Amino acid sequence: MFTGIIEEQGEITAVEPSGDGLRLTVRAPLAVSDAAHGDSIAISGVCLTVVDQTPDGFTADVMKQTLDMSTLGAVAVGTRVNVERAMAAHGRLGGHIVQGHVDGTGEVVQVRPGAQWRVIRIAMPATLAPLVVDKGSVALEGVSLAVSAASAADATTHWFEVSLIPETLEVTTLGALAVGDRVNLETDILARHVQRLLSFTPTSEGGSR
Repeated sequence: MFTGIIEEQGEITAVEPSGDGLRLTVRAPLAVSDAAHGDSIAISGVCLTVVDQTPDGFTADVMKQTLDMSTLGAVAVGTRVNVERAMAAHGRLGGHIVQGHVDGTGEVVQVRPGAQWRVIRIAMPATLAPLVVDKGSVALEGVSLAVSAASAADATTHWFEVSLIPETLEVTTLGALAVGDRVNLETDILARHVQRLLSFTPTSEGGSR
């Protein structure tokens, strides 16, 4: 489990085809300072497993489903990524519960700068819209954020906004986002469980909705 509090920006140093997936090498000195083979490290919101490591980085395999669901299929040598180690059992939950299981991708459709902050609007698939609520939590590129606005339920296109403080702009890759960029989205796990439970709620006729 992760919390969405980014520890460092890493850099992709190698991308190698591996069957229908990829093998990625990431420079992330802090993340590997206490890492071991088999540990989980989140890269821009995607939970990966360490299969090899050096003093300043690690290698992980990325399967096809992950490539299809996330932006990792588009990374190249030099791509900057957000890095977070899995939370220790005694650690503080500084953000919110993040699994590293990306629900899909969104697209940056608007960037509005402020005096000390920046508002980003993200277009999202209609299937994810019920899981994103104003003032709720969402993970964007692995960063735990509060939703500052969201489209109406009957909107023809669905979006949400996040407001980024200077610290977030500086220590994560979100400060470099521009209109047209694709981003990894993970909705709140509690919302996903509620949606699933409601799909099994019996109707008055004795069936399920």
